[in-house]
Amino acid sequence: MKKIIIAYAFLLLTTQSCGIYSFTGGSTGDAKTIQIDYFPNNAILVEPTLSQKFTDALRDLFTRQTNLSLTTTGGDLYFEGEITDYKVIPITATADQAAAQNRLTIAVRVRFYNKLVEEDDFEKTFSFYSDFDANSQLIGGVLETALEEIFERLTQDIYNASVAKW
Repeated sequence: MKKIIIAYAFLLLTTQSCGIYSFTGGSTGDAKTIQIDYFPNNAILVEPTLSQKFTDALRDLFTRQTNLSLTTTGGDLYFEGEITDYKVIPITATADQAAAQNRLTIAVRVRFYNKLVEEDDFEKTFSFYSDFDANSQLIGGVLETALEEIFERLTQDIYNASVAKW
């Protein structure tokens, strides 16, 4: 009987919520809409599809993990910014001083505005990288895999900073 009561109490505690938190740990408060502007690529090295792919990845994450409606103007939560860095550098070398691995790094400056709780506003730069074999060219599948890995981390970091407040 004691085990049943403990199991019931555990189930009750784990399924209760305050109403403003999602299962992913984010709090959108009373916000109903989100506006995520296009993030232009202002990096010195330009990958043509980078801006659109990043903007779409950020929009997708917020629409999947929150109940906010995406809008083009006047969002309760508002994101704007730009891609500030896109670079490839060698990170490991072989015995004959040739690159064995390269690293693609992308940095994004984000300005976040919460119209309902202005003290949550911030401007931050987020950066992440993906390593790939130096014998591979950064095109096709290699590029897509690297962008997927980088965008997953960047968008989650932005989500955590804005609504999860980590």
